[in-house]
Amino acid sequence: MFFSLRNRLFLIFTILLTIPFLVLSILIPAWLTESIKDQTRELSVEVMDQYSLYIESIATQAEDIGKQVLLNELTQDWLRVNGNPDATVGEKFLAETNLESQLAAMMINNSNSMSINVFLSDGATVWGEGLGWTSEKWYSEYLNDERIYTSAHLDSFQQSTEMINQQVNSFLVPLFDLNTMMNGGVIKVSFPTYILENALDNQAVVQTGYTYLVDSNAEKVLSQQIPSEKTDLSETIGAINLSDLEKGMIERVEEGEKFLIFYQKLPFADWVLINEVAESALFSEVDDLQRTLLFISFGIFILTMIASFIFSSTIIRPVSGLTKAMSFIERGDFKGAKSALPSVRSGRDEVGYLIHAADHTIDQLNRMIETEYKANLRRKDAEYNALLLQINPHFLNNTLEIIGSLALQEKNREVMNVSVALGKMLRYSLKTEHTEVPLAEELTYMKSYTDILKIRYGEQLKVTINDDSSALGLLVPKFTLQPLIENAVKYSFTQKHHAEIEISITDQNHSVIVAVSDKGEGMTEDLITNLKDFEESDVLKSKGYSIGLRNVIGRLKLYFGDRFSYDIKSKPGIGTEMYLYFYTNEGVENDEDHDRRR
Repeated sequence: MFFSLRNRLFLIFTILLTIPFLVLSILIPAWLTESIKDQTRELSVEVMDQYSLYIESIATQAEDIGKQVLLNELTQDWLRVNGNPDATVGEKFLAETNLESQLAAMMINNSNSMSINVFLSDGATVWGEGLGWTSEKWYSEYLNDERIYTSAHLDSFQQSTEMINQQVNSFLVPLFDLNTMMNGGVIKVSFPTYILENALDNQAVVQTGYTYLVDSNAEKVLSQQIPSEKTDLSETIGAINLSDLEKGMIERVEEGEKFLIFYQKLPFADWVLINEVAESALFSEVDDLQRTLLFISFGIFILTMIASFIFSSTIIRPVSGLTKAMSFIERGDFKGAKSALPSVRSGRDEVGYLIHAADHTIDQLNRMIETEYKANLRRKDAEYNALLLQINPHFLNNTLEIIGSLALQEKNREVMNVSVALGKMLRYSLKTEHTEVPLAEELTYMKSYTDILKIRYGEQLKVTINDDSSALGLLVPKFTLQPLIENAVKYSFTQKHHAEIEISITDQNHSVIVAVSDKGEGMTEDLITNLKDFEESDVLKSKGYSIGLRNVIGRLKLYFGDRFSYDIKSKPGIGTEMYLYFYTNEGVENDEDHDRRR
């Protein structure tokens, strides 16, 4: 019972002690989560701004160097000499030497270890022969996609072995003649990739997070190793490209884990700085706090249950036992009520007095009900015996007249048959030691009755019997079938000169069905309703030439109770169908079982 005293006390304890901790274990981590998320967003924006400024300063320096090289007179002289078919080898060598010296001076004065190379469209380069540089990936991207900032790559056209063996990023400036504005090649200003990577590692917001520098095609800009599960960044970059914001945060779920992705678009190139943090790593301490609070709440819940149990042992348990005893009393089980009453050491307190009073009340009720039950049982026996004695004397008179008529006609065989059938019926009626008989005996009695009717009505009466042998062991009150047949025959001859009666007995799914149908005058709906509204107290008020349909229904209700029901289907002028339903949980007992009961 949910609204019992114990449950209400338990609910009060739970509300006062457990729920506040549960609320705190949810609200505090939620507040901390939002706070950490906001702080992480602010810190990420700040760190990304710093790194963006750092990259922008390097890019600006590379752009300045590239422009200086383009505008330098020595660069223009080298471009013109190489483009002049009449220039001598000495002139070309002198122009290249002067340009190399100038570029070397620029590289020495640079603090970021930048290198400079100049490539001509015919394949020539300042440092070395330069053959094959036009097939490099960075040049293809520059030529086809106009990408002036390259991703990390190895450049075999550097002036030193050290520079050749390390990854570089480059800024590309178109080389053209300032006088004719004709394109002559490209100026490539390179800087070591590690200076960007070291700065990126130092700017990590969270130790367990990942920071990438990628381009708008989701390809990495630096040589850093991206974890295998993060190599496909196309969805993330696609979402960033669709955003009009230069910086922000998006949330993404990968393999059931949620990630916070902070991004910033760099203004000087199509590069995007991404900082990706797993919520599980970012909020690990918050999760630990929440688990701790939940454990505390669970502990308080257990303590609440223990306290409720101890409290109920002294007060609530006796009251609960008394309540259980009352439920037994409601069902009429006084023995169960006595056993359910709790034992008390003393009746001086209110609970003890209440239990002693309940015990005394149960004894009094039990004695009164037993007395009333015995009186009621005797009254029911008297009613039933009266029903058994309501055999219609009119039927006996008609039978004797039939015998007399047959005797006058000297039909001795028919007289003998009627006398034998009547004798069987009378012997059956005189067996008063048992009020219930197997359905097979009742069916035998009913056949004796129909034999007399057939002799009386001749070919005007047709009786068909269909019985299931498995159902004939059912115990029923005596004279159950005969009144149904009598009514069927009687009302069949009221408007017609012949009668067709069918009796069917079947066993279906632990229920025996007895059906009696005729093709007589039928019954109106009012009469059927009147019969169905019949009460057991009206059994002895029935009138007519037989025990009657009402008596049969009343007796079956008295005997079977809820295990019996009936139904009547009838149409005026067509006939009536009467169904008796007997419900058995374990099947129908056989004759041997009945004999043992006798």
